[in-house]
Amino acid sequence: MTDSTTLPNPPGAESSTVAGRPRPRLAVLKFASCDGCQLSLLDCEDELLAVASAVEIAYFPEASSRMEPGPYDVTLVEGSITTPHDAQRIQEIRRISRTVVTIGACATAGGIQSLKNWADHEDYLRCVYASPEYISTLATSTPIADHIKVDFELRGCPISRHQLLEVIGALVSGRRPRLASHSVCLDCKRKGTVCVEVAQGIPCLGPVTHSGCGAICPSYDRGCYECFGPAAQSNCHSLTDQLLNSGTAAETLLPLLRNFNASAPEFREASNRVASMAAHSHKESGIAAETDCIKEFRHE
Repeated sequence: MTDSTTLPNPPGAESSTVAGRPRPRLAVLKFASCDGCQLSLLDCEDELLAVASAVEIAYFPEASSRMEPGPYDVTLVEGSITTPHDAQRIQEIRRISRTVVTIGACATAGGIQSLKNWADHEDYLRCVYASPEYISTLATSTPIADHIKVDFELRGCPISRHQLLEVIGALVSGRRPRLASHSVCLDCKRKGTVCVEVAQGIPCLGPVTHSGCGAICPSYDRGCYECFGPAAQSNCHSLTDQLLNSGTAAETLLPLLRNFNASAPEFREASNRVASMAAHSHKESGIAAETDCIKEFRHE
Protein backbone atom coordinates (compact mmCIF):
# COMPACT_ATOMS: atom_id res chain seq x y z
CA MET A 1 0.00 0.00 0.00
CA THR A 2 1.29 3.44 -0.92
CA ASP A 3 1.87 5.62 2.13
CA SER A 4 -0.45 8.62 2.41
CA THR A 5 2.42 11.08 2.28
CA THR A 6 4.61 9.48 -0.39
CA LEU A 7 4.35 8.46 -3.99
CA PRO A 8 6.22 5.83 -5.96
CA ASN A 9 9.45 7.22 -7.37
CA PRO A 10 9.95 5.01 -10.41
CA PRO A 11 13.17 4.69 -12.37
CA GLY A 12 13.39 6.57 -15.60
CA ALA A 13 11.49 9.52 -14.19
CA GLU A 14 13.16 11.88 -16.65
CA SER A 15 11.33 10.18 -19.52
CA SER A 16 7.62 10.17 -20.32
CA THR A 17 7.35 6.43 -19.60
CA VAL A 18 7.55 4.26 -16.50
CA ALA A 19 8.38 0.56 -16.89
CA GLY A 20 7.59 0.87 -20.58
CA ARG A 21 4.21 2.49 -19.95
CA PRO A 22 3.40 6.18 -20.44
CA ARG A 23 3.20 8.17 -17.24
CA PRO A 24 -0.36 9.39 -16.51
CA ARG A 25 -0.91 12.90 -17.82
CA LEU A 26 -2.03 15.25 -15.03
CA ALA A 27 -3.91 18.53 -15.43
CA VAL A 28 -4.77 20.99 -12.67
CA LEU A 29 -7.49 23.52 -13.54
CA LYS A 30 -9.12 26.40 -11.73
CA PHE A 31 -12.61 27.89 -11.68
CA ALA A 32 -14.04 30.32 -9.07
CA SER A 33 -11.72 29.86 -6.09
CA CYS A 34 -8.82 31.34 -4.14
CA ASP A 35 -6.12 28.94 -5.51
CA GLY A 36 -5.44 27.59 -2.01
CA CYS A 37 -6.10 23.95 -2.94
CA GLN A 38 -3.76 24.14 -5.92
CA LEU A 39 -1.14 25.57 -3.59
CA SER A 40 -1.61 22.51 -1.35
CA LEU A 41 -0.02 20.46 -4.13
CA LEU A 42 2.90 22.87 -4.40
CA ASP A 43 3.23 22.77 -0.61
CA CYS A 44 4.04 19.06 -0.75
CA GLU A 45 7.72 20.08 -0.61
CA ASP A 46 9.73 16.84 -0.31
CA GLU A 47 7.00 14.81 -2.02
CA LEU A 48 6.71 17.18 -4.97
CA LEU A 49 9.59 15.57 -6.85
CA ALA A 50 7.95 12.18 -6.41
CA VAL A 51 4.71 13.59 -7.82
CA ALA A 52 6.57 14.94 -10.82
CA SER A 53 8.25 11.55 -11.25
CA ALA A 54 5.05 9.55 -11.04
CA VAL A 55 2.99 11.66 -13.44
CA GLU A 56 3.52 13.92 -16.40
CA ILE A 57 2.29 17.37 -15.37
CA ALA A 58 0.80 18.45 -18.67
CA TYR A 59 -1.27 21.45 -17.57
CA PHE A 60 -0.82 23.40 -14.33
CA PRO A 61 -0.76 27.20 -14.91
CA GLU A 62 -0.27 27.86 -11.18
CA ALA A 63 3.08 26.09 -11.34
CA SER A 64 4.35 26.28 -14.91
CA SER A 65 3.94 28.20 -18.17
CA ARG A 66 4.14 24.87 -19.98
CA MET A 67 0.52 24.09 -20.85
CA GLU A 68 -0.14 21.14 -23.12
CA PRO A 69 -3.55 20.30 -24.58
CA GLY A 70 -5.54 17.22 -23.57
CA PRO A 71 -6.51 14.49 -23.35
CA TYR A 72 -5.54 14.01 -19.70
CA ASP A 73 -5.54 10.87 -17.59
CA VAL A 74 -6.18 12.68 -14.31
CA THR A 75 -7.66 16.16 -14.00
CA LEU A 76 -7.77 17.96 -10.66
CA VAL A 77 -10.44 20.66 -10.67
CA GLU A 78 -10.51 23.49 -8.14
CA GLY A 79 -13.32 26.03 -7.84
CA SER A 80 -17.06 26.36 -8.41
CA ILE A 81 -19.11 27.27 -11.47
CA THR A 82 -20.21 30.92 -11.38
CA THR A 83 -20.28 32.03 -15.04
CA PRO A 84 -21.93 30.79 -18.27
CA HIS A 85 -18.46 30.44 -19.81
CA ASP A 86 -17.30 28.17 -16.97
CA ALA A 87 -20.45 26.06 -17.31
CA GLN A 88 -19.45 25.36 -20.93
CA ARG A 89 -15.75 24.99 -20.17
CA ILE A 90 -16.28 22.26 -17.57
CA GLN A 91 -18.12 20.17 -20.15
CA GLU A 92 -15.09 20.29 -22.42
CA ILE A 93 -12.79 19.37 -19.54
CA ARG A 94 -14.92 16.31 -18.78
CA ARG A 95 -14.76 15.30 -22.45
CA ILE A 96 -10.93 15.28 -22.55
CA SER A 97 -10.35 13.80 -19.06
CA ARG A 98 -10.37 10.11 -18.21
CA THR A 99 -10.65 10.78 -14.46
CA VAL A 100 -11.94 14.00 -12.88
CA VAL A 101 -11.16 14.71 -9.23
CA THR A 102 -12.67 17.80 -7.63
CA ILE A 103 -10.51 19.33 -4.90
CA GLY A 104 -11.66 21.64 -2.13
CA ALA A 105 -14.89 23.08 -0.78
CA CYS A 106 -15.45 25.36 -3.78
CA ALA A 107 -15.38 22.46 -6.24
CA THR A 108 -17.26 19.98 -4.05
CA ALA A 109 -19.84 22.28 -2.41
CA GLY A 110 -19.89 25.70 -4.09
CA GLY A 111 -17.48 27.35 -1.65
CA ILE A 112 -17.88 30.45 0.48
CA GLN A 113 -19.04 32.28 -2.65
CA SER A 114 -22.19 30.15 -2.65
CA LEU A 115 -23.50 32.46 0.08
CA LYS A 116 -24.79 34.53 -2.83
CA ASN A 117 -27.26 31.71 -3.49
CA TRP A 118 -29.31 33.16 -0.61
CA ALA A 119 -28.93 36.80 -1.70
CA ASP A 120 -30.14 39.05 -4.50
CA HIS A 121 -27.68 38.49 -7.34
CA GLU A 122 -28.54 41.77 -9.07
CA ASP A 123 -27.98 43.74 -5.85
CA TYR A 124 -24.51 42.26 -5.52
CA LEU A 125 -23.62 43.27 -9.08
CA ARG A 126 -24.82 46.83 -8.55
CA CYS A 127 -22.91 47.17 -5.28
CA VAL A 128 -19.61 45.78 -6.53
CA TYR A 129 -19.34 46.89 -10.17
CA ALA A 130 -19.64 50.40 -11.58
CA SER A 131 -20.99 49.00 -14.87
CA PRO A 132 -22.72 45.70 -14.02
CA GLU A 133 -24.13 45.42 -17.54
CA TYR A 134 -20.67 44.27 -18.70
CA ILE A 135 -20.51 41.41 -16.19
CA SER A 136 -21.54 37.94 -17.32
CA THR A 137 -22.15 35.79 -14.27
CA LEU A 138 -24.64 33.28 -12.94
CA ALA A 139 -27.00 33.94 -10.05
CA THR A 140 -25.58 30.95 -8.17
CA SER A 141 -22.28 29.30 -7.28
CA THR A 142 -22.53 25.54 -7.76
CA PRO A 143 -20.20 22.55 -7.30
CA ILE A 144 -18.65 20.80 -10.27
CA ALA A 145 -20.76 17.67 -9.71
CA ASP A 146 -23.89 19.70 -10.51
CA HIS A 147 -22.61 19.99 -14.09
CA ILE A 148 -20.60 16.86 -14.95
CA LYS A 149 -19.86 13.35 -13.70
CA VAL A 150 -17.12 13.52 -11.06
CA ASP A 151 -15.05 10.41 -10.32
CA PHE A 152 -13.76 11.41 -6.89
CA GLU A 153 -14.22 14.33 -4.49
CA LEU A 154 -11.50 15.59 -2.16
CA ARG A 155 -12.95 17.94 0.43
CA GLY A 156 -11.57 20.67 2.63
CA CYS A 157 -10.85 24.39 2.74
CA PRO A 158 -8.09 23.95 1.95
CA ILE A 159 -7.62 20.26 1.19
CA SER A 160 -5.18 18.13 3.15
CA ARG A 161 -1.95 17.64 1.23
CA HIS A 162 -1.65 14.16 2.73
CA GLN A 163 -5.05 13.21 1.33
CA LEU A 164 -4.13 14.74 -2.04
CA LEU A 165 -0.96 12.65 -2.23
CA GLU A 166 -2.96 9.54 -1.33
CA VAL A 167 -5.42 10.24 -4.15
CA ILE A 168 -2.70 10.85 -6.75
CA GLY A 169 -0.74 7.80 -5.56
CA ALA A 170 -3.84 5.63 -5.72
CA LEU A 171 -4.73 6.74 -9.23
CA VAL A 172 -1.16 6.16 -10.41
CA SER A 173 -1.22 2.68 -8.85
CA GLY A 174 -4.63 1.87 -10.32
CA ARG A 175 -6.49 1.50 -7.03
CA ARG A 176 -9.24 3.42 -5.26
CA PRO A 177 -8.01 6.06 -2.78
CA ARG A 178 -8.18 5.00 0.87
CA LEU A 179 -9.43 8.00 2.83
CA ALA A 180 -11.24 8.16 6.15
CA SER A 181 -14.97 8.90 6.01
CA HIS A 182 -15.69 9.34 9.73
CA SER A 183 -16.56 12.58 11.47
CA VAL A 184 -14.33 15.04 13.32
CA CYS A 185 -15.73 13.71 16.62
CA LEU A 186 -13.74 10.49 16.26
CA ASP A 187 -10.55 12.48 15.67
CA CYS A 188 -11.17 14.40 18.91
CA LYS A 189 -11.59 11.13 20.81
CA ARG A 190 -8.40 9.71 19.32
CA LYS A 191 -6.45 12.84 20.28
CA GLY A 192 -7.95 12.95 23.76
CA THR A 193 -9.52 16.34 23.12
CA VAL A 194 -12.33 17.13 25.54
CA CYS A 195 -15.61 17.85 23.74
CA VAL A 196 -15.98 21.64 23.59
CA GLU A 197 -19.76 21.44 23.37
CA VAL A 198 -20.22 19.14 26.35
CA ALA A 199 -17.57 20.79 28.54
CA GLN A 200 -17.99 24.44 27.56
CA GLY A 201 -21.27 24.72 25.71
CA ILE A 202 -19.53 25.88 22.51
CA PRO A 203 -21.60 25.09 19.38
CA CYS A 204 -19.69 22.51 17.35
CA LEU A 205 -20.43 20.82 14.02
CA GLY A 206 -17.85 18.08 14.60
CA PRO A 207 -20.47 15.29 14.75
CA VAL A 208 -21.56 15.97 11.14
CA THR A 209 -18.27 17.16 9.59
CA HIS A 210 -15.97 14.98 7.50
CA SER A 211 -12.57 14.10 8.93
CA GLY A 212 -9.46 15.57 7.35
CA CYS A 213 -8.38 18.63 9.33
CA GLY A 214 -7.04 16.71 12.32
CA ALA A 215 -9.68 18.30 14.60
CA ILE A 216 -7.63 21.48 14.87
CA CYS A 217 -10.37 23.84 16.08
CA PRO A 218 -11.63 21.79 19.06
CA SER A 219 -7.99 21.34 20.09
CA TYR A 220 -7.89 25.12 20.63
CA ASP A 221 -11.29 25.41 22.33
CA ARG A 222 -13.15 26.41 19.21
CA GLY A 223 -16.17 24.62 17.76
CA CYS A 224 -15.83 22.88 14.39
CA TYR A 225 -17.30 24.94 11.54
CA GLU A 226 -17.47 22.29 8.81
CA CYS A 227 -14.49 23.22 6.60
CA PHE A 228 -14.24 19.60 5.36
CA GLY A 229 -17.89 19.29 4.44
CA PRO A 230 -20.52 16.81 5.62
CA ALA A 231 -19.47 13.41 6.95
CA ALA A 232 -21.01 10.23 5.58
CA GLN A 233 -24.58 9.74 6.83
CA SER A 234 -24.46 12.98 8.82
CA ASN A 235 -27.64 13.70 10.80
CA CYS A 236 -27.74 17.48 10.61
CA HIS A 237 -31.37 17.71 11.73
CA SER A 238 -30.67 15.93 14.99
CA LEU A 239 -27.57 18.02 15.73
CA THR A 240 -29.21 21.35 14.95
CA ASP A 241 -32.21 20.42 17.11
CA GLN A 242 -29.86 19.52 19.97
CA LEU A 243 -27.93 22.79 19.65
CA LEU A 244 -31.09 24.89 19.48
CA ASN A 245 -32.64 23.07 22.44
CA SER A 246 -29.48 23.57 24.49
CA GLY A 247 -29.67 27.33 24.04
CA THR A 248 -27.71 28.07 20.86
CA ALA A 249 -29.40 30.95 19.05
CA ALA A 250 -30.42 30.42 15.43
CA GLU A 251 -28.44 33.57 14.60
CA THR A 252 -25.32 31.82 15.94
CA LEU A 253 -25.99 28.46 14.30
CA LEU A 254 -26.87 29.74 10.83
CA PRO A 255 -23.40 31.20 10.01
CA LEU A 256 -21.81 27.90 11.07
CA LEU A 257 -23.94 26.00 8.55
CA ARG A 258 -23.61 28.64 5.84
CA ASN A 259 -19.87 28.68 5.56
CA PHE A 260 -17.29 27.12 3.22
CA ASN A 261 -19.63 24.21 2.41
CA ALA A 262 -22.90 26.13 2.55
CA SER A 263 -24.27 24.52 -0.62
CA ALA A 264 -23.48 20.94 0.35
CA PRO A 265 -26.97 19.34 0.30
CA GLU A 266 -26.85 18.31 3.96
CA PHE A 267 -25.80 21.74 5.22
CA ARG A 268 -28.00 23.63 2.76
CA GLU A 269 -31.10 21.74 3.90
CA ALA A 270 -30.20 22.16 7.57
CA SER A 271 -29.50 25.90 7.26
CA ASN A 272 -32.74 26.51 5.36
CA ARG A 273 -34.61 24.67 8.10
CA VAL A 274 -32.93 26.71 10.86
CA ALA A 275 -33.59 29.96 8.97
CA SER A 276 -37.25 29.01 8.54
CA MET A 277 -37.57 28.17 12.23
CA ALA A 278 -35.94 31.48 13.18
CA ALA A 279 -38.24 33.45 10.88
CA HIS A 280 -41.29 31.70 12.33
CA SER A 281 -40.07 32.38 15.88
CA HIS A 282 -39.49 36.06 15.15
CA LYS A 283 -42.93 36.33 13.59
CA GLU A 284 -44.53 34.75 16.65
CA SER A 285 -42.53 37.06 18.93
CA GLY A 286 -43.73 40.06 16.94
CA ILE A 287 -47.35 38.92 17.19
CA ALA A 288 -46.97 38.33 20.92
CA ALA A 289 -45.43 41.77 21.42
CA GLU A 290 -48.24 43.38 19.41
CA THR A 291 -50.86 41.50 21.45
CA ASP A 292 -49.26 42.67 24.69
CA CYS A 293 -49.36 46.27 23.45
CA ILE A 294 -53.07 45.97 22.57
CA LYS A 295 -53.87 44.48 25.96
CA GLU A 296 -51.94 47.23 27.70
CA PHE A 297 -53.70 49.89 25.63
CA ARG A 298 -57.14 48.44 26.41
CA HIS A 299 -56.28 48.22 30.10
CA GLU A 300 -55.41 51.89 30.12
